[in-house]
Amino acid sequence: MRKKYTVGLFVALIIFAGASYTVTASQQKKVSIYKQVQLFSDAVAIIRSDYVDEIDAKDLIYGALKGMLNVLDPYSQFMNPDDYNELVVETEGKFGGIGIEITIKDGLITVVTPIEDTPAWKAGLKAKDKIVKINNEITRDMTLGDAVKKLRGKPGEAVMVTILRENEKKLLDFKIVRDVIKIKNIKDSRILEDKIGYIRLVEFREGTFADLEKALGGLMKQGCASLILDLRNNPGGLLDVAVRVAEKFLGDGKVIVYTKGRKDSQNLQFVSRNKKPILDMPIVVLINEGSASGSEIVAGAFQDYKRAIILGIKSFGKASVQTVVPLRDGSAVRLTTSRYFTPSGKLIHDKGIQPDIVVEEAKIEPLHKEEIPMSSKPAEVFDEIEKREEKAGRKKTDYASDNQLMRAVDVLKAIKLYQTSSNKDKE
Repeated sequence: MRKKYTVGLFVALIIFAGASYTVTASQQKKVSIYKQVQLFSDAVAIIRSDYVDEIDAKDLIYGALKGMLNVLDPYSQFMNPDDYNELVVETEGKFGGIGIEITIKDGLITVVTPIEDTPAWKAGLKAKDKIVKINNEITRDMTLGDAVKKLRGKPGEAVMVTILRENEKKLLDFKIVRDVIKIKNIKDSRILEDKIGYIRLVEFREGTFADLEKALGGLMKQGCASLILDLRNNPGGLLDVAVRVAEKFLGDGKVIVYTKGRKDSQNLQFVSRNKKPILDMPIVVLINEGSASGSEIVAGAFQDYKRAIILGIKSFGKASVQTVVPLRDGSAVRLTTSRYFTPSGKLIHDKGIQPDIVVEEAKIEPLHKEEIPMSSKPAEVFDEIEKREEKAGRKKTDYASDNQLMRAVDVLKAIKLYQTSSNKDKE
């Protein structure tokens, strides 16, 4: 529903004639607001009458609104009609760009996560990279909306991105060719070994829960007895979808997440309503510094109820609620109205989720690399090239090189061993 607000200018004349009058704190705040609005009105009048060029009234008001929202926090913003349309494009899950989720952190445009298999991912951008230049333009004082506009463009066109990677303490330049970004909800779903299922959940979108149900059904048919839910580099998405994913594995009536704001209407609880949850399956959830928002909600709920073991490194810490209010001319205000808390009351925003088991990301390399000798016979060269490519393809999808994933497998194997031993002791 479209919300409409009318801002009026009031001038009050109060005459005191030998009587005392007590002004409440609330009234003082109102008087202060009216004075500041009058100040704004005076400034607009001076600019329109005395500035060297004639300025359109809409440009002045839009500029003022943009500045007003920017001083609140990195996530609140004023969107002109074009910006608002861009937001609508984002929710469709298909657009031209480089494939990164960004925010403003410590005053800098910061990568939350590169989306897997996008140009940014393939180029080597990482979570927490600071974008200091876009096409050689310094991003100082650049808004999120402006940065998104500059990063997006026609597929096939290149954009230059300069980033500061703190652990390397140097600037890195990337020339990234834009592409149509198609976001998949689930990247991978399979049985790894020992009846351990694996699901890589990329983002929480409209079809995510249905895709999860389908993936789980397929794994169950294959005898899945435990699960690894991979939320690494998952930037979040829709709150209600994250809640549905969490309640799939939590008992009915459990609080999954709650929000707190200034108004009672912003204080909300999201409670599990799934009547047939999966409660007896051991779970490990993988997170990293690219896990944000919805991912942190799921991980935080599982951790609080001890429903899963959280493994990896601390998550990003982006968990505030933005409400988008369309305005009458097609523009909109995007305003932070509340923040998320885990069921036990832990603040997620700027804190992140601390894993139960900390495992830094690293690649596992075999001690002795198997080499395929290259034949000197021309007729056999292409056969051996195909063998090399086939072997490289197997390595690309080989989970044994992912140390965090392998530690998750070890944890689930240990749980199974413990459960088997406990059952034998009871007999």
